[in-house]
Amino acid sequence: MSFPFKRSAEPDRVVPACNPGASPGQAVFAAEPPRLALADAESIAWQAYGLRATARLLSSERDQNFLLRLDDGRAYVLKATHPAEDPAVTDFQTQAQLHLMQADAALPIPHLHRTRDGGWVYWYEGPVGVRRAIRLISFVNGMPLWQAERGPAQRAALGQALAAFDLALQGFDHPMAGHELLWDLQRAESVADLLPLIEEPGRRALAESHMARFVENVRPALRRLPRRQVIHNDLNAYNIMVFQDDPARIAALLDFGDMVRAPLVQDLGVAAAYQLEDAADPITPAATTLIAAYHRALPLDEDELVLLPDLIAARLLITVAITGWRAHQHPENSKYILRNNGLAWTGLARLAALAPGQASDIVLEACRGTPA
Repeated sequence: MSFPFKRSAEPDRVVPACNPGASPGQAVFAAEPPRLALADAESIAWQAYGLRATARLLSSERDQNFLLRLDDGRAYVLKATHPAEDPAVTDFQTQAQLHLMQADAALPIPHLHRTRDGGWVYWYEGPVGVRRAIRLISFVNGMPLWQAERGPAQRAALGQALAAFDLALQGFDHPMAGHELLWDLQRAESVADLLPLIEEPGRRALAESHMARFVENVRPALRRLPRRQVIHNDLNAYNIMVFQDDPARIAALLDFGDMVRAPLVQDLGVAAAYQLEDAADPITPAATTLIAAYHRALPLDEDELVLLPDLIAARLLITVAITGWRAHQHPENSKYILRNNGLAWTGLARLAALAPGQASDIVLEACRGTPA
C-alpha cells in the first residue's frame, strides 16, 4: 500500500504531510508552550493547595510533572497539563480517575487531592494568555518497573492489576472518551505519514509492512469487536511502580493521560508490547504470563485473544513512528522520548519473522484451560 506524503522542492527529500496540517493528536505534541519553572510550581502549590513545598522536575514527554516535598516528609506530584489539551479532555481524565478512586478502594492508583476551593482542577493563568490545568496527585513510594528486576510473579501481578483496573472502569463513560489521540492504536493509520521520516530503508520497509497488515486486516477485525470501554492505554514500564522491598508486587499504575474508549483487548495489547523477549519466540514466557493472568481475572473471547499479537505489533509500530518524529523535533529531550524505541524495533522484527498465525496460536495455548 502507499502512504500519504508530499515532496519538497529538494529531490529525494520526503516531508511528512502532518505539518502544517497536523491532526489534533499531533498538534498537542508539536506545540511547544512556555515551560513552568520550579518557582512557578512552588507558588502554585501554595496558592492552590496551601502547601509549602520544594519542587523538583520529573521526566515527562507532553505535560510537566513536579515532585513536591514538604518539610514534614509528605510528598505529592503536581501535574501541569499541556496548554494545547482540550479542557474537556482534561475533565475526562479527571472524572475517570475519580471514578477509579471510588469504584475500588484497593486499586493501586494515585489519588487526586482537592484545591483550597474544593475543586479537583486548578486553572493557572500563565504569561501571554497560556492557561494550564493543574492537578495534585498523591506520591507513590516505590521503584519504577523499568528499574526493577523482572520475573513471572511480577508479570502475573501486573496482568491481574490491569484486569482490576479495566473492571473498575466498566460502566464509566464521558463525552470526550472517544477523543482523537495520537497513541490510540485502533487509529494506527493516523501515523502513516510519519513513516517516510524513518531514514534506514530496512526499518522503513518493516514499518510499512506492519502498517499495511494493520489497515487491511487488523483495523476491520478491531471494529467488529463488541466489547469497548475506557481503558488505560499506556501501561509501559515507566507508568508502573513496584514495591522497593518486593518487586513482584504492584504499588501503582500511573499516568492516565492517554485514556480513551477503545476495544477492551487493546489495553492488554499495549501492556504486553512492553513484555517481549529478544528471542525467536518473543511472546513466551514474559508476555504470555501477563496475558494469561489478565485472562484469568477478566476472561477474553477467542476473537479478542487471536488479535493480541497484531495489537502488540500496532503499539510497537506507533511507538517507532511517534518517538522518531518527536526526537527529531525535540533533540534536547530525545533520550527520554526514545526510551522504548530500540526495543520496539526489535519486537517488530521478531514478530515479523514468525510464521502466519504462529503468534496467535501461542497466545491461545497460553490461555487454554483458563476461564473463557
